[in-house]
Amino acid sequence: MSFAQVMEELPRFTVAERQELLRNVLELDDEGLSDPELALVEQRLAAYRADPARAVAAETMAERIRARFSS
Repeated sequence: MSFAQVMEELPRFTVAERQELLRNVLELDDEGLSDPELALVEQRLAAYRADPARAVAAETMAERIRARFSS
């Protein structure tokens, strides 16, 4: 299927199909985490395990991000 054909068909895809397509496209370029990124993940996971009460709920973090970047 050519790029033009994909672009023509794209509006007919369901939301789930578009999301799957996007995930697959992103995975093609995904090289995984670098060693420093992996170390940071491990460091933050260890900090969470040491004191889970300091964790921030996802909803709270989303609100903070929206507040910071909304104009």
